[in-house]
Amino acid sequence: MSVRGTAPNTATPSFGRSVAEAARTGELVVQPRMGIAEPSAMRAGLLAVHRSRARTAGTLTLDSYTRVGDLRAARRAVRAGEELNGYPIITHGPAVTRELLRDLDGFPVQVRHGSARPLGIVGALLDAGLDATEGGPVSYCLPYGRTPLRESVEAWARCCELLAERSPTAHLETFGGCMLGQLCPPSLLVALSLLEGLFFRQHGLRDVSLSYAQQTDFEQDAAAVAALRRLSDEYLGDVRRHIVLYTYMGVFPRTEPGAMALLRDSARLAVRTGAERLLVKTPAEAHRIPTVRDNVRSLEAAARAARQARAEGLHLLGPAPDDGVLDEARTLVEAVLELGPDIGRALVTAFTRGLLDVPYCLHDDNARRARGVLGGDGRLHWLRTGAMPIRPSRAAGHGGTRADDLLGMLSHIQTVYDSEPLDWTRDDTNGPEHLFPHDARSAL
Repeated sequence: MSVRGTAPNTATPSFGRSVAEAARTGELVVQPRMGIAEPSAMRAGLLAVHRSRARTAGTLTLDSYTRVGDLRAARRAVRAGEELNGYPIITHGPAVTRELLRDLDGFPVQVRHGSARPLGIVGALLDAGLDATEGGPVSYCLPYGRTPLRESVEAWARCCELLAERSPTAHLETFGGCMLGQLCPPSLLVALSLLEGLFFRQHGLRDVSLSYAQQTDFEQDAAAVAALRRLSDEYLGDVRRHIVLYTYMGVFPRTEPGAMALLRDSARLAVRTGAERLLVKTPAEAHRIPTVRDNVRSLEAAARAARQARAEGLHLLGPAPDDGVLDEARTLVEAVLELGPDIGRALVTAFTRGLLDVPYCLHDDNARRARGVLGGDGRLHWLRTGAMPIRPSRAAGHGGTRADDLLGMLSHIQTVYDSEPLDWTRDDTNGPEHLFPHDARSAL
């Protein structure tokens, strides 16, 4: 059956086109991180997300065995009925996944994983009729394991080419704006997100999204997303693209009021910056694995916050005052592009020379000389920049960072949102019970 916006042989509509259509109507697409090993439970989770009171996209987050290529362990776990922390897409095979996705009524679904060598994953999602995934040669390598960066670059080049060859609507989201989740000053996040987008385009893709993770200061984040959008307009003007924002990825508030306030602020940031899609978190994050119900509640809360922000005219405000994020990001991008026309090789060389250097990242291919710091103004600054062609911030001071300083910075958002008086009211329902005729407690 042919569905408008659907590529040939796909089980779901074009992911990038679906987000673009939502943006044209002024709706923010909200999306959970969802991965359930058992196919019927995974399908029930997708249906719950699809039927929620929000404009949503679905997620198939893969299990750890599949991410690292240990398919024997994944098969053994599935046969034994063992619990996995995600959906084993290769083990289940394309027929099972196609049945899982059957009759979802134009619902876009993305595969999320975390693999530095994802060729098998990309082949499996294409065989199942899916067209969207995320990651990148840097962002799914440096934080997650010991795969040499050069090998990750080569693997991701083949994956991009396979996506472009087999799906005319293939969509790839860079995870580059989320490196380590926290304590990375925005200019490097913006630069890495753009550089991975350029890498995707060089290897044949024409539909991408550029990510940025909410950090510690609303206006600094707004300036960072504005910088990412401006650079993407300059460098990626010939591809379809959108911005995806992530609700804060660091230590999450432990109180429900604090967690919900942080979630709402991320939705407001998305509206303020014109981000087209938002990856949400839940109040359960600090305590346990979220359930389907937890995720739907957060999706609906984020959608309400976004609608309220638009009603207040937050999207009509001018750009946030830039505090140097754009110039720093541009400098980093240009330093890499000057290394040669092959962006993959340029990225490897840039990390070898320390021209790119991710703070607190212990991977062998990272120079480990740069340090970010949380300033007294609540913003992230460069304390040390190593060999990167940018300077430390005066606001960062001149001291080092002790272990207790680092722990304090890591827990800053949790402390702020859990301790300050917050204008918080409970959801306007007693929970998304309308979606759950049975008690769907499948872990996400």
